[in-house]
Amino acid sequence: MVPRMTAPETSARTAPKDRYHHGDLKSALLRAAEAELAENGIESFSLRAVAKRAGVSHGAPAHHFKDAKGLLTALAASGFRRLVEAQETRQARADSDVRAQQIAAGLGYIDFALENPALFRLMFSSEKPDRSVAELGEASIAAYEKLMSGVRSVVGENPPDDPGAMKLIMASWAMAHGLADLVVSGRAERPLNFGALSQEERDTLLSDLMGRSLTS
Repeated sequence: MVPRMTAPETSARTAPKDRYHHGDLKSALLRAAEAELAENGIESFSLRAVAKRAGVSHGAPAHHFKDAKGLLTALAASGFRRLVEAQETRQARADSDVRAQQIAAGLGYIDFALENPALFRLMFSSEKPDRSVAELGEASIAAYEKLMSGVRSVVGENPPDDPGAMKLIMASWAMAHGLADLVVSGRAERPLNFGALSQEERDTLLSDLMGRSLTS
């Protein structure tokens, strides 16, 4: 008699695959990768750890991302897209004048960094992502273009290479990114007493600082 596989064995063997359909597995792996990065850091990051966290076979991440570098590259690209979304969320709640909109974009930049510190560092400080990959390049350029178009709205219809406009673009970016990095690293705590401030007080303080970068 040919032995029959029992129902529990069949279920256990196929359960990981049955949990995801179409593009869901890729999204689930990106979420697991972000959680793994936040909890254990970049040094111990591995496809095996991500697969275990996602509850899939060890080979599943490689099918979509090839290796850990590929997964981290896709995660960084996703981060840049979410950075833009965080800025747009702030802008939707702000006044419509161009200066208020640009300051709101800066607040969204800082919101994103505070909510996703490990991902923020991966996007801007890590050498792990492959920055020659088109997906990451396009996402990071889109984030920069948002900043650049916002500053141009403040200074008027200047040519893209106008020295005054470029100075404001770099000053605005440096201020938003610098504040985000200082807050995430905890280095803003002593000079700004950041942790003791209410959300409204934080926004007022950060808005004032970023507004100064928009003064030509």
